[in-house]
Amino acid sequence: MIKEIIVAEENVRLDAYLAKQDIELSRSMIQKLLDDKKIIVNGKVEKPSYKVQIGDKIQIEIEPPKEVKLEPQEIPLDIIYEDEDLIVVNKQKGLVVHPGNGNMNGTLANAIMAHCKDSLSGIGGELRPGIVHRLDKDTSGLLMIAKNDKTHIALSEQIKNRKVKKTYIALVRGTIAENEATINMPIGRSTKDRKKMAVTKTGKEAITHFKVLNRYTTQKASYTLLEVKIDTRKNSSN
Repeated sequence: MIKEIIVAEENVRLDAYLAKQDIELSRSMIQKLLDDKKIIVNGKVEKPSYKVQIGDKIQIEIEPPKEVKLEPQEIPLDIIYEDEDLIVVNKQKGLVVHPGNGNMNGTLANAIMAHCKDSLSGIGGELRPGIVHRLDKDTSGLLMIAKNDKTHIALSEQIKNRKVKKTYIALVRGTIAENEATINMPIGRSTKDRKKMAVTKTGKEAITHFKVLNRYTTQKASYTLLEVKIDTRKNSSN
């Protein structure tokens, strides 16, 4: 598919000009198309820094979304909100968000395919239709699913620009003495188990703010219920 634009401004960088157009492409997608030489100006490949001029003809070659081969499955969904652009689902613990190696069925993506039919964004690829972000299998919580590419791009940009704020409720083993505090320690791959994350000197900055909601004590153990917020500054690993 080829999109054509006739420029109505001048002396604006090509990448910046395209980012302002209503062409349903994120900045990262525009950059990739420029890198792949899929964007032509007046019949020539130009650098992102090219200054557009009034009357320039820009042609953008966009590959259509790949056909989704995921099998729709009727899996119960706890839908919190839904309109023509997106759906918000309360994902239960134990449900995998999208298929992976050796796990092609019984995922949230399979359930969403059955619920939304053909109304889903194709940007996520064949196995992640509409999936904008994710939660681990054993983590419950709200997930936003895009029903079209425009919504997918808008949500992805908001997440990337730290405009989406996330709050977690966690039950941890042990009694935490502080009522609230901040943990600022670098997180990286564990040297003992590469499948796990741990505090390491070479890890990325990770800042977590927590507040105690309740403390529990049983005959066998003690627990603390926390409200957790991840600091999403630019250098944070989250």
